Amino acid sequence: MDAIDRKILRVLQTDARASLQQIGQQVGLSTSPCWERIKKMETAGVIEGYTVRLNAQALELNDTVLVQVTLDSHSDNTLEKFGETLAAIPEVIEAYLVSGEYDYLLRVAVKDTRDYERLLREQLYKIKGIRHSKSSFVLRTLKKADLPI
Repeated sequence: MDAIDRKILRVLQTDARASLQQIGQQVGLSTSPCWERIKKMETAGVIEGYTVRLNAQALELNDTVLVQVTLDSHSDNTLEKFGETLAAIPEVIEAYLVSGEYDYLLRVAVKDTRDYERLLREQLYKIKGIRHSKSSFVLRTLKKADLPI
């Protein structure tokens, strides 16, 4: 990857719907070489896909909850089953296996505290192997950014 590839990535992170002509103008290339570079980065896995950023409040998902989870066991089977279970819960929008005092950090999107209580009772508390969990409601997001390029 060179400086032009990085410029292309910055343009796409800002507006993935930008036309090849718009991208080319911003990075100083005609559309054909611009397209070739994008395809090369897609093939190499640098560009994993294109998505839409949704506004959580507009979807009435007003609260974000960070949940720290500690498991009873760290066997491969336990970790695999826990991951599969989390994948099936739509409110869990990110899940990280982490080092430190707890095993997982989850980011959960819910409507409100009652919705979170429902999620706990109907989903999270029913997952076998959880020893302990700790929840923190996000009061304000100070920074939300794409990967640095």
